[in-house]
Amino acid sequence: MDKGKRGFNMNEIKDSAYFKKLAKQLMFELSDEEANDIVKEFDVLNSQMELLDAVNTDGVEPMVYPFEDETVFLRMDVVSHTISQEDALKNVEKKLEGHFMLPKVVK
Repeated sequence: MDKGKRGFNMNEIKDSAYFKKLAKQLMFELSDEEANDIVKEFDVLNSQMELLDAVNTDGVEPMVYPFEDETVFLRMDVVSHTISQEDALKNVEKKLEGHFMLPKVVK
């Protein structure tokens, strides 16, 4: 099983059945046409990733930022409006110990 540089099996077949099964696990429907479109898009993406994999990066140090200097223009987090937990939960159908209770949506 070749997982390549990206950490997943590059040889695994990604056909429309694969994407329809994945969609079902994520609890949404995918038409045959949509699944076929995703297969085509995935093939293009995979080809582009293979091109990137072919680039010789020996001796190149990994970067956290795409620029030499760290990003310094981020805004400061300033709290501008808050509501109480009671207000946040007043219209919630199901709650437990101060938390929202939602149905499971992903297997």
